[in-house]
Amino acid sequence: MNYYAFATALGLGALVLCPAHAQNRVANYGAGQPGTASYEHFSFWTNAGRRTDIHYAHGEDRVDVPLRYAGLGRVNGQAGFKVQFPDRRTLYLVPSGNTLRVSSANGATTKTFAWEYEGPMNGVGTNCSVCADDAAAAMQLLRKYYLK
Repeated sequence: MNYYAFATALGLGALVLCPAHAQNRVANYGAGQPGTASYEHFSFWTNAGRRTDIHYAHGEDRVDVPLRYAGLGRVNGQAGFKVQFPDRRTLYLVPSGNTLRVSSANGATTKTFAWEYEGPMNGVGTNCSVCADDAAAAMQLLRKYYLK
């Protein structure tokens, strides 16, 4: 096999193997200190150009709860979207800069969640290839897939 044929085959192989993986993305937001009782975390997943899963985790052990996207909503006149817990409790999530404000329908008990880096720290851990690279990319993902 000549060099040109090898390079072409390698390139086509990469296209066949990578598209689904490249389309899967997640934006992670957290409040509080991981590993503590007050810690809370949201992850917003997309795949193939559509929103897919939303998960909420909390506490020291990061107890995971799948949430349901419940449509667009407004809190105090600001556009956002709603998520619903299995027990039907609904939260409103409103982007604010690169953070996410989370509250009840009437805007009470607002908590601010910031983008969370998922990857190696000080050279320890693994890289998250599907995670949003920074706060701006995470917010862009939310605006594109969850606010429409």
